[in-house]
Amino acid sequence: MFDSKYFFRFSLISMVVLFTGCATTQYNDERDPFESYNRAMYKFNDTVDRAVLKPVAKGYDTVVPDAISWGVSNFFSNLNDITVAINSLLQGKFSQAADDTGRFLLNSTVGVAGIFDVAGHAGNKKRNEDFGQTLGVWGAEPGAYIVLPFFGPRTVRDSFGLVGDMFTDPVMYVEGPGARNALVGTRVVDTRANLLKTQRVLSEATDDEYAYVRNAYLQRRQYLVYDGNPPNDDDFDLFDDE
Repeated sequence: MFDSKYFFRFSLISMVVLFTGCATTQYNDERDPFESYNRAMYKFNDTVDRAVLKPVAKGYDTVVPDAISWGVSNFFSNLNDITVAINSLLQGKFSQAADDTGRFLLNSTVGVAGIFDVAGHAGNKKRNEDFGQTLGVWGAEPGAYIVLPFFGPRTVRDSFGLVGDMFTDPVMYVEGPGARNALVGTRVVDTRANLLKTQRVLSEATDDEYAYVRNAYLQRRQYLVYDGNPPNDDDFDLFDDE
């Protein structure tokens, strides 16, 4: 069954974030009116990452053979195709939703529960769709940029989208908190291990890591909502001037 306590905790955290942000000093970037709070939360997340998650991910990357790590990543990517297919359907991309569903079925069977990306080798490549993007397609504005504790960079729209994604995440329906938490933990560590090299590049690319991550996140989300074709007039304002 779906873990209602997990959902409640996330909703509570989101509300605390929003109300806390309202009390912070506004900086020049209108996309990030809660920058003072966000920078503090970014530092908190980075501290937790350096103290706990990054060392575990390094150990995982060292101990687990590449073939197994690759299979684990494929397994969770295959589960994510359920969320992708549902959001493709919600966005009215019916042909794409059918392809996403076919990809999931092929990898779940011939690909042995998604461990092998058979569909990808056959030309059906992985897509990126989530409920935050769906809300954007439906016309919802991004809202302010927010750094959530543990979840990291988001906008107000993507924060609500994250709740929606939980409902389509098969892992959340695994019976028994032990098994469910083990799957969630494995996915988090595997994802973090895959980002180890990326963080080294990030640290060398800029003196202001926070601003770099914020700008990259917002630009990528804009790119994804518009399927790689954002408006030519750079319609990237998060607030209505009216």
